[in-house]
Amino acid sequence: MDEEELLPEEYRADASKWKKGTDTMDVWFDSGSSWAGVARSRDELAYPADLYLEGSDQHRGWFQSSLLTSVAAEGKAPYKAVLTHGFVLDEKGFKMSKSLGNVVDPLKVIEGGNNKKQEPAYGADVLRLWVASVDYTGDVCIGNNIIKQTFESYRKLRNTARYLIGNLADYVPEGRDGSTAVPYDDLPSMDKWMLGRLSSVLREVDEAMDDYQFSRATQEILRFASADLSNFYLDVAKDRLYISGVDDFRRRSCQTVLAACLEGFAKAIAPVLPHMAEDIWQNIPYEQQGESTSVFEGGFPAGLREYGEVDAERWDLVRDLRDDVNKALEGARADKLVGASLDAAAYVHCPDEKVREILDGLVGDRDLIHPPVKSNGVDDLRTALMISQVNLVDSAEDVAEKCDDKYVMKGEKSGCTVGVTKAAGHKCGRCWFYDETVGTTTDDSRRGPDLCQRCDEAIDSWEKKT
Repeated sequence: MDEEELLPEEYRADASKWKKGTDTMDVWFDSGSSWAGVARSRDELAYPADLYLEGSDQHRGWFQSSLLTSVAAEGKAPYKAVLTHGFVLDEKGFKMSKSLGNVVDPLKVIEGGNNKKQEPAYGADVLRLWVASVDYTGDVCIGNNIIKQTFESYRKLRNTARYLIGNLADYVPEGRDGSTAVPYDDLPSMDKWMLGRLSSVLREVDEAMDDYQFSRATQEILRFASADLSNFYLDVAKDRLYISGVDDFRRRSCQTVLAACLEGFAKAIAPVLPHMAEDIWQNIPYEQQGESTSVFEGGFPAGLREYGEVDAERWDLVRDLRDDVNKALEGARADKLVGASLDAAAYVHCPDEKVREILDGLVGDRDLIHPPVKSNGVDDLRTALMISQVNLVDSAEDVAEKCDDKYVMKGEKSGCTVGVTKAAGHKCGRCWFYDETVGTTTDDSRRGPDLCQRCDEAIDSWEKKT
């Protein structure tokens, strides 16, 4: 623009008396007017911009100069939102400097250094996971040890996904010919609870992402994969997945939940871990609903069914009791009374009537082939606690009578008195549950004297399937 174009109309006749200056009156004026020279002048961009992102030192720099110039010229802010972040320091909290040799090269994190043993290639996903995991509102630290810890979190997420995929090979989702999915209304309480947890986590992740709280979203995903899935649901589900017959209700209902968790998990991690998410999506072993061929085509949380919270109080209590039983088992293991948790029986007294009522509904019968009405073989306390027998008794004295004092304790989480002892009966060679009928029959239909009836019938079902 020449002088005449720059001057107001009433001064243009005297344009020759004016000279356009090329000096910048303010160090931030050029970048502060980028909303006019960049955002507003390009069709593919928007004015005001959705977001301005910079370090916290820009509050009196780019953010302020952009605001002042835009308000002065257009009467409105050049951005809808501003997001600031701290600075990246080394893992000891010092400023990075070439002279100190503490600079972390992002490309080395992704591609590795010359010595791959000392500087392995972690890939872009691990670096992205670190970025999403830290609280960017303050200064953040990075270094070899921190990246190693981040990789461990990444590895756990990947292993969880592999486990889910590995147990869905013969699953056919709802709406497909030959569907093996169990309708929601028919699912056991534990499975409905798990789906409720999944929906709750996905809502939390979605809200956190919308609020730019990426560390909150990431921690929610990590906590769900570790605490809810790996440490509880999948641990308990091993009996259903590995021991049950191929078309057994217990197995198919579990697969229905695993499929929902896998798809929700892939979509939730996609903004942070795009390579892992797409890897999961391309390896889902069943045909999915819709036409999307990529995890990024379906949107998030679009396409995911919403599940309500079911029996949260019940399963929170069971998890607390499980922690208390496991603590009681520590002493029994140390004294060689039991090895694996399935070697044990537990005696439990609940002083709280409400707690007793909840647990009463989960005791059921030891026969998982022909359970009574109140037990479906899934909502069963012994399988949830991963021990062979559970006995609810009327007093703490009854617990002490059945168990050695060394293995009796007041549960810190459940509030119940818990005692453990050696399980009665014999160990099934297949499912490892102890049962008083193992080894006591000569029935020709059994595959061996060390199998329980449940495993015998499960083997029959697998052989008929193949």
